[in-house]
Amino acid sequence: MPCAPTVSADAVAAGTTDSSVLLVQLSDSHLFAHAGDKLLGMNTHDSLQRVIERVLSEQPKVDLVLASGDISQDGSPESYQRFRQLLGQVPAPARWFPGNHDDVAVMQATCAGSELLQPIIDLGNWRIVLLDTAITGAVPGFLAADQLELLAQALQSAGLRHVLVAFHHHPVSIGCRWMESIGLRNPAELFAVLDAYPAVRGVLWGHIHQEFDQLRNGVRLLASPSTCVQFAPGSEEFKVDQEAPGYRWLRLHADGQLETGVSRVTGIPFEVDYSVKGY
Repeated sequence: MPCAPTVSADAVAAGTTDSSVLLVQLSDSHLFAHAGDKLLGMNTHDSLQRVIERVLSEQPKVDLVLASGDISQDGSPESYQRFRQLLGQVPAPARWFPGNHDDVAVMQATCAGSELLQPIIDLGNWRIVLLDTAITGAVPGFLAADQLELLAQALQSAGLRHVLVAFHHHPVSIGCRWMESIGLRNPAELFAVLDAYPAVRGVLWGHIHQEFDQLRNGVRLLASPSTCVQFAPGSEEFKVDQEAPGYRWLRLHADGQLETGVSRVTGIPFEVDYSVKGY
């Protein structure tokens, strides 16, 4: 199993009672090789920059940034390099994991020599476990045996830490009929592992381009807006929403409490390109 580094020397050691850590989730940025390209009519480079500016204005101390998949729309080296440059504006460590639009090999090449793809992070009184649900050439997700084993081992060795598990694809129905078939294909196997460990406090994902917040067996299930185009909640067919791009923040308290919220940018002029039938 990969090692679990402490993210920063400033992080308060596990076991304290008055510490908390702050995570920022940036999801589904869909960057292109060219900074001027658009997804469904929105310039994804500009919208990500605006979201990052909002993070910087609202969060004076971020302990970790999670990039929860679909970092790139076209899988190009340039898109990943630009994402890394943009993310460099936030003075905090970051971790990435892939979505269905990402090219894992190109991501790995971009992240070579760094800890950006490290899947296990111990931060404060928490362990954060990042999984790869991407299937090469497919839109839905799947947790392969090695990922389920990584999760089980990470949970077994977590000690007294609370645990947040994150990946790209949604493991439960979100109420959008058109997205039912493109979520995680083996959620029962995921929850069989999670249900065996009461230390799991939250499960976090991207992919759905909208907010989601429910409880399952006392575990918080969370999804977040995209840093670009949003999808309409409750939609039967593919439908773009007029909600603005945004990010999710998560305050992880030493006692296992999880506070979270979503913040969106304002003032982005945007007209949906209805000639595009999918994303």
